[in-house]
Amino acid sequence: MSEVLRPALSGPPTLEDVARVAGVSRATVSRVINGTRNVDPAIQETVRQAIAATGYVPNTAARSLVTRRTGAIALVVSGAGGPGPDDAVRSEVFVDPFFGRVVSGVVGFLRPLGMHPVLMLAETGQARDQVVAYLRQGNADGAMVVSTHAGDPLPEQITEAGVPAVLFARPARPIPISYVDVAHQDGARLAADRLVERGCREVVTISGPLDVPASQDRLTGFREAMARHGIPYVPCAEGNFTQDSGEAAMERLLAEHPRLDGVFAANDLMAQGALLVLRDHGRHVPDDVKVIGFDDSSAATASRPALTTVRQPVEDMAGEMARLLLDRISTPQQRITSVIFEPTLVIRQSA
Repeated sequence: MSEVLRPALSGPPTLEDVARVAGVSRATVSRVINGTRNVDPAIQETVRQAIAATGYVPNTAARSLVTRRTGAIALVVSGAGGPGPDDAVRSEVFVDPFFGRVVSGVVGFLRPLGMHPVLMLAETGQARDQVVAYLRQGNADGAMVVSTHAGDPLPEQITEAGVPAVLFARPARPIPISYVDVAHQDGARLAADRLVERGCREVVTISGPLDVPASQDRLTGFREAMARHGIPYVPCAEGNFTQDSGEAAMERLLAEHPRLDGVFAANDLMAQGALLVLRDHGRHVPDDVKVIGFDDSSAATASRPALTTVRQPVEDMAGEMARLLLDRISTPQQRITSVIFEPTLVIRQSA
């Protein structure tokens, strides 16, 4: 869709200005701003572009009187807790490029609507209770939840509280909640096909935590694809999506399988760790060993060599998560749904 040009206005932009620039009615603009369901996605995007082009700022106070909503949306990063201190948890969240991409996608969708997410971290039982209480009290109209551990009870707690919510990634156990995700197995097959195409026969993989559905799917998809290529056994070392865990897993795999010539890591940070270990052991990438990651995060381009990786469109997924939540807030009785995005392979120097 072509970008809407910024118009010349004689005063502060109004709802009518937005409607004129977007080429729609004032009522349609109002419906988009208020998150009303059943507005064509293309029209929604045109209206958001017109809002951005005119600089119009919705009157959230007036809107809340009409809609009985706060206009606030919670973006909750949650897990099952861990042994580290709270500041270590915050550091992990803010350093991981994945979370930055989620925030970017959410903000990019909500900001033209005059809405901004409230970021909340819930890595302990007490923090989860605080999040649920905050939402129960109506301080936010709904929650977008990024859950980092399979045992995390928060998605179910929020659902049981009757709060509109959407989850980033398929839940580890059946919960009546809408979610967005990527076709993980298909992405892992892309990685397997590329390694075989590049002549790899002694292939290993570094998985994510195997209690997480995404990790299970990526491992299953990769092994099944390798089996179709006549490679029935793929050694695996489990990591936890951090660079340090990628280094430790690569050390184990290299010690146990010194002839390895291909590595698939279940995310880019672990692949980056694998590259460092291979370099320390005098193994040249991609001449001696081919390495492929997953995500297409900033770690992929920062790696040396730059990382071939499976891209999941995190920003688009996060924007869709926000859209689904606004739909659910507008129409609470609607059926829950899932939206699955397709991965693509991004070829760089490592494989």
